Amino acid sequence: MADFRTHMTVSTITGAVYAVAGYQSGMPDATCLVAGGLCSLSGMLPDLDSDSGRPLREATTLGAAVVPMLMVERFQRLGLSHEWMVLAAGLIYVFVRFVVAEVFRRYTVHRGMWHSLPAAAIAGLFAFLVMSTDDISIRLFKSGAVVLGFMSHLILDEIWSVEFKGGQYKFKKSYGTAVKLWGNNRWANYVTYTKLLLICFLVYQDAGFMARFGPQNPDVPHTARELIQLVIERGQNWVR
Repeated sequence: MADFRTHMTVSTITGAVYAVAGYQSGMPDATCLVAGGLCSLSGMLPDLDSDSGRPLREATTLGAAVVPMLMVERFQRLGLSHEWMVLAAGLIYVFVRFVVAEVFRRYTVHRGMWHSLPAAAIAGLFAFLVMSTDDISIRLFKSGAVVLGFMSHLILDEIWSVEFKGGQYKFKKSYGTAVKLWGNNRWANYVTYTKLLLICFLVYQDAGFMARFGPQNPDVPHTARELIQLVIERGQNWVR
């Protein structure tokens, strides 16, 4: 499989191309630079399941530092004072650096469901939640950078699982274990898709998402209460 340096090189080049494409399409300079950096760093994310070593250590350390900075605008929306922002940032750092890292170390296996398409979607949706802003296009652009960096890692793993020997291509045992929808461990699959559904619901509840899509779709519920009420009403109508 591709090593750490190869993954970082490819995701960084991909991020640079993505940033240039965003600039050409009219995205702000700073947004393009941040998106390019996110794409580069996201090339490490699939290797959070590497049990130990450099990928896990580097990814959790950088994530612990970067996530609080990306959440500044959300902190402002919550009306937090500067002191509370500092406290929240510190708590997030400790949680990511130690709790999240330990969870991945204990409960994941390399090339498990964290190396998958739903995992890439989870990473992108999480980025969407973290980076709150009124401009939905900027949020989607940055979130897309995270997914792109994540996918560059998965695709590179699949490329490295094919080798050319003796005049023919041979597939290694690792072939098909990165770009996948479903793994061999049933419970890991259930947990992954449960996380995906949960984070989809959180995105659906997000104020920025509602502000962008709510007025155009007045009949679509955008809060948990409205959704539950709609389900109850339809259930009652179906019984009748």
